Parts: sequence; structure tokens; C-alpha cells
Amino acid sequence: MRFSALKILKEGLTGNRGWAPHWRDPAPKPEYDALIIGGGGHGLSTAYYLASQHGMSNIAVLEKGYLGGGNIGRNTTIVRANYGLPGNSEFYSHSLKLWERLEEELNYNVMHSQRGIVNLFHSDGARDAAARRGNAMINQGDDAILLDRAGVRRMLPFLDFDNARFPIYGGLYHPRGGTARHDAVAWGYARGADQRGVDLIQNCEVTGIDIENGAVTGVQTTRGPIRAKKVAMITAGRSGQVAAMAGMRLPIESHVLQAFVTEGLKPVLDTVVTFGMGHFYISQSDKGGLVFGGDIDMYASYAQRGNLPTAEHVIEAGMALMPMIGRAKLLRSWGGIMDMSPDGSPIIDRTHIDGLFLNTGWCYGGFKAVPASGHCMAHLMATGRPHEAAARFRLDRFETGQGLMDEEATGSQHNLH
Repeated sequence: MRFSALKILKEGLTGNRGWAPHWRDPAPKPEYDALIIGGGGHGLSTAYYLASQHGMSNIAVLEKGYLGGGNIGRNTTIVRANYGLPGNSEFYSHSLKLWERLEEELNYNVMHSQRGIVNLFHSDGARDAAARRGNAMINQGDDAILLDRAGVRRMLPFLDFDNARFPIYGGLYHPRGGTARHDAVAWGYARGADQRGVDLIQNCEVTGIDIENGAVTGVQTTRGPIRAKKVAMITAGRSGQVAAMAGMRLPIESHVLQAFVTEGLKPVLDTVVTFGMGHFYISQSDKGGLVFGGDIDMYASYAQRGNLPTAEHVIEAGMALMPMIGRAKLLRSWGGIMDMSPDGSPIIDRTHIDGLFLNTGWCYGGFKAVPASGHCMAHLMATGRPHEAAARFRLDRFETGQGLMDEEATGSQHNLH
């Protein structure tokens, strides 16, 4: 089933009774060519690109709950390519290019809105850092505009420019950045993978990974054993628990990151704004709610909820940046499990076990990376070689110390990224 304006009009006039399920609900087969553990954005995009780019269709995605029930539905939906250091810079540039043609490729409206992102700075030193980052972005082939104080005021006149602690000096504007609908991204990739023969198996928890003579042979699940010669672990904040089934200890800590949304308001914010000194970022959804977040809760946790001190800090930062937010009623909050790596950068690599692959360590970059993560992971699984855009995301960099990226220049410690 393809979407079209005529089909949408017809269903709207007839009570939306003619829509078919967007993907099948198959029973697991005894054996597949490849298994993907994790039915979130990264797992679903990997399955899609394995089928669409590499011709593999005998694949299953194993999800212990329902598709899209994890971090893909628990984020602030920001899409950007404004990284400044080699390794991450070219990867997120690659991802943004995939975002820009994603809706046409999937024939699915993921509500990708390139409304732009403004990263504020608050000192002369921060201005210099923003200029360096902007130049790196331009050299990578992306877009960046350095705004002075007056330029930011023209775009965002309601900010508190004279905050006593963090007066606004200017901002780095990334016009091609923006947002997308997180649920729709999962649904679009799921539909596209299913159309190409991939089995999407929900309510199927992996309880063990079978290994013989140093090679993976399949997995044990709550719905029975499944054989496969290639298995990918793509489970975000649960990566450490899944990898432990294969006897691996990952350089990952899991932390909760909270996000918040207000009641629906009339259009007031037509871009994404980040307030780095207060660690606060905000945009307005298509429903009118102000969607915002802050820093991780700073202690390891698998809980999808946060603590009140962090919620207070985030709201204080919002009030410091844009006092008008105090008039809005908070509708709800939620938490996602962040798989924090020591250098703030991801891992897309094979493991020491033949046929077992790993995709983890996304820190704050998980949602914006969904297309490129799947694209590069599929390339690695199908060809055995890393994609050039993800060539530096090696697992062994944490063992050897070579190739550590330290994207935020804050040191190799999980909770500092």
C-alpha cells in the first residue's frame, strides 16, 4: 500500500476504515540469515537498509515489547549535523543527507521539518569556539551561519538577552537542522522493512546468545530458539545487559535523560534553540507543545523516569533563557535510557565473536543518527567492512586508547558526555 493524496482524501471522507495494517505480525521462523536484537529506530533502519541496499530479506527484528517502544519514542526529536570533530562530523553529515530524502524513499511522512537550530553562546571564548565549529561544518559540506547578538535578537526577540549570569553574545545558526516525528520514523522504517520481506517479531525477548567455537549460531528467546550466522545487538541503553549474554563487558554506562512538554500553545517558536551554558534545548511541536530537555540525571539507571532535582534544574534553565515559558502549564515528562560511552561517541563494529555485531554508545546523538546508523550497520553486516562514514566508531579504541574522539572535549568519562 502506497500513500497518496487521493488515498488520504478518500479515507478521510469514509471514516478511515480502508487502511490495511502497515506491517505483518509473523511467527518467528527456526532460522534466518541475520537477526537484529532491538526494534527501535536503529534496529529497524538496519533491517530496512539490509533489505533495500544489500538484497537481504531473510532477516528478523526481535523486540521484547512493541516496535518503537524504547528510546525512539522517548526523545526531543532534534535532527542536526553540527558536530565539529573528525569521526562524528562526517557521520552526522551523512545522516542529515539521508534524512533529507527519507520521506520520499519510504513513502511515509516522518514530519521532517528543517526549521533550523540556533546554538547560543555567552562569552568571547564561546564565540571563538562557535566560529571554529561553524568553519568545520562548512568544510564538511554542511551549513553554518555565525550570528551576532543583534542577529539572534531579530530571530528570537523573546529571549532574556541580559541575563546577569549568561548574557547572550550571539549564536551559531544551522539552517538545515530541525526536528522530525519520532514515532513516525520508527513506523516508516518498520513498514519499509516489512514490505521487503523482513519479519518484525514483537513480544519476543532475547534471553541468551548461542556461541560455538568462537562464532555466533543464534539466540534463545521467549518464543523459542532461533538460528542465525549473523546477529546484531542494537539495544541502546540495554546494550550492556544484552552483551553480557555473550560474555562481553561493554565500555557503556546507562543513564536516564528526562524530557518535558507543555500544553499546546499558538505558534511562538519556529526554530530549535539550545542554551549550552544552562544545558537546555527547546522547540515547538506541530501540536503546539513546547518540547524541551536538559542534562542526564548523573547516576547510572535503567529507569525510564527521572528525579525531581534534575527536573527543577531543567525548568530553571528554561526560565533563565525565556521567562515567558513560566506561563505555560507542564503537560508531562518522560525519560529515555542513554547508552553513554567514555568519549561521547558511538560504536558500530564487529565483536571478537564471529558473526556478532554491536551498535551502541549514542549518548545524546541517537535520534538524529537513526538513518546513518542503520545505513552504516547494514553495510558492515552485509560486506564485513565498515562504512567510510563510521570507520572511526571502533570498539577497540577503548582498549588501546587509539582513536578516542572526545567529541565534547570534556574527557573520557561517561557522565561528562
